[in-house]
Amino acid sequence: MSQMRQTAESDRIPFAQKLAFGFGMATPIAFVNSVNQLTNLIYNIALGVSPVLLGVAQMIPRLWDAISDPLAGYLSDNTRSRWGRRKPYIVIGGISVALTYVLVWTVPSGLSENAVFAYYLGMSLLFYTAVTAMSVPLVALGCEMSADYHERTRLFAYGGFIGNVFAILTPWMYWLATQPYLFDDEVEGMKVVAIFVAGIILASALVSGIVCREPKIEQVRKQRKIKFWASIAATMKNKTYLRLIGIVFCVTAGFNLVNSFANYIMIYYLFDGVKDKASFIMGVNGTAWAIAALIAVFPMAWTSKRLGKAKTVQISALIMLIGCLLKIVCYNRTYPWLTLIPTVLIAIGMLVLYTMAGAMIADICDEDELENGVRREGSYSAVYSWWLKFAVSTGILIAGLLLESTGYTNVLDQQHSLTLFWLRAFEIGLPAIFCAIGYRLLANYPLTEDRVYEIKEALARRHKLEDAAEANGLSDNHTTDA
Repeated sequence: MSQMRQTAESDRIPFAQKLAFGFGMATPIAFVNSVNQLTNLIYNIALGVSPVLLGVAQMIPRLWDAISDPLAGYLSDNTRSRWGRRKPYIVIGGISVALTYVLVWTVPSGLSENAVFAYYLGMSLLFYTAVTAMSVPLVALGCEMSADYHERTRLFAYGGFIGNVFAILTPWMYWLATQPYLFDDEVEGMKVVAIFVAGIILASALVSGIVCREPKIEQVRKQRKIKFWASIAATMKNKTYLRLIGIVFCVTAGFNLVNSFANYIMIYYLFDGVKDKASFIMGVNGTAWAIAALIAVFPMAWTSKRLGKAKTVQISALIMLIGCLLKIVCYNRTYPWLTLIPTVLIAIGMLVLYTMAGAMIADICDEDELENGVRREGSYSAVYSWWLKFAVSTGILIAGLLLESTGYTNVLDQQHSLTLFWLRAFEIGLPAIFCAIGYRLLANYPLTEDRVYEIKEALARRHKLEDAAEANGLSDNHTTDA
């Protein structure tokens, strides 16, 4: 059990800054994920692009992310502007995300399948590059806003909570786009919906970039600029960090191996190809997901304070595993509302995993500073972001192949019974296996609360000695000059 230390007043983050940070997290939590959720619904079901091609189109930006994510972290860590080293990127990146989000869904009419594929690939590259420019510095900023173990958890809890408030909207985007009395089809509908979403993205970037403060600006002004490859290599040599990356990668890849399969099961298994009925249940499930994630913030904070962050994440993996297995009985044609049960459980687990991961990276950055003498939250956030997105895209690429292997075809309103069986088998079994692996990876996690506070105290002593040495040096120089 944790000792439940009290957070010092100097380590507390003002309420307005917590809200602003949370508002900024709406983009990576809600709206970036909406692209993954809606791609197959618009580009495959509506426009007829092969799921394999879509998998390739979603994989290629991840290969680019292998360069852009670490580069964004490196630039952010080494920036010394009058506005800070994170905030300029958050604002400029947020403006770019808003513009490119609209472009992703503004598909020109009359294009061939290959041309639509090329358009989606090009817009995706622009969109995810903009996301990197905003989200990597934003998460890095969150890692350095407090030096306290529990205050970091609270900050990222605000991010998870507010981000999921906006996630309530995303499941209804497809439902709104499919309304026949508003739009000719879902493709035209998404063009309009995307404009409203872009407005929210823009506002969130401006608020977080203006209101949040960077408490370590003065410290890093004295810090030597870090080298790119040395910094990336340091992150990948950190064993604590690799264990955290391992569980996030496993769970993320596991669920993305069956990317959008739940939507296909809803449409073709539960509702026999009737999209408007299925889209309503999908919207309700998405809303239930977001609400469950909102509520989960509170028991997550309570559990983390008493059991520690790693144990809390392990519990989240177990909850997701149970949610996956319950789909065996909850995919029920007679009672389709049973799908809400696994939805809620998986939502709780996901919220805890991704929220705690950010707070745990902040602790790892302290450990890294103690060992190597530099702050590089940007590099750690960037490498984490890349592995997360690589897990998503790798899963989606394989998901396209798995979808084709089931025999699915978008020209049929009703799919073959074997297709529906394999859709359910993959969608239930694969994430369950990866959740079990993730649970095991965090056994005996070394950065406990006690260890993090030991590191904090050691860093405080070091900073005090450095400040004293600098003051003496300035005094000596002044005397010599005189």
